[in-house]
Amino acid sequence: MARKKKSGAREVIDLFALMPWWACVALAAVAYVALHAWAPLAADPAQGLHQLDKLYLGMALRAFAMVGQYAVPGMLLMAAAVSAARRYQRGKLLEDAARAQDAAAVDGMTWHEFEVLIGEAFRRKGYVVVETGGGGPDGGIDLVLRKPVTNGNETYVVQCKHWKAYKVGVDVVRELYGVMAARGAAGGFVVTSGRFTNEAMAFAQGRNVRLVDGGRLKELLDAARTGGPGKTAVGRDQQADAEMTMVVCPLCSSPMVRRVAKRGPNAGERFYGCSTYPVCRGTRAG
Repeated sequence: MARKKKSGAREVIDLFALMPWWACVALAAVAYVALHAWAPLAADPAQGLHQLDKLYLGMALRAFAMVGQYAVPGMLLMAAAVSAARRYQRGKLLEDAARAQDAAAVDGMTWHEFEVLIGEAFRRKGYVVVETGGGGPDGGIDLVLRKPVTNGNETYVVQCKHWKAYKVGVDVVRELYGVMAARGAAGGFVVTSGRFTNEAMAFAQGRNVRLVDGGRLKELLDAARTGGPGKTAVGRDQQADAEMTMVVCPLCSSPMVRRVAKRGPNAGERFYGCSTYPVCRGTRAG
């Protein structure tokens, strides 16, 4: 069935609803003040026009300003309401899934609810989350994550596989790894409520791909709901995030590994060396 096309106003509301609800409210206030102040001036168009043209233009501008000073803030307030409702739904979805004693709560979700759930869990871990829907040319990527770092932002890609009875195979992990390389992503996640095949786990080993199966998914949801696990778990999670980061060789663009200089003036200092050494001798400061 063809998807019903949204109206222009609905598209604008959905676009602004991606922002936090309080930001939409603030924009609505600014828009009203600006348009309300401009409305009395809109009837006086620019000089150099014929009298009749000035009359028509002035009437059009005044009509736009008079309507716009209420319509634009109104749309922004509707976007704020949609944003707040979505935030509540995401939170409730996460709360229900994390509180469940078994996998039934997650297995009973639709594929879209599952993606929203995973996105909310990563959002609470400090990532900026963009939901792509997985239907584009990006190899089925469902989420794009961005995390601020010292020298900019790191990008991660996520595939959500809501499979209840099947194992996720190596083809899915290999596809994700290819998308990561094409986009220059720092890492990637494949998340499922089920399990992974041995081949998939073997392929991910040593690569900047993290496989989150049903058991680890439960831990992820618990940590997101409670605001983070205990100190030991936090340290383990931060270490895992660090291991996900891919540093690219400046000479051949291959992944780099962290090493310690054993001799020379920089002995004892950490640095990144190309994983293809001695074929490539590219280095970066560590």
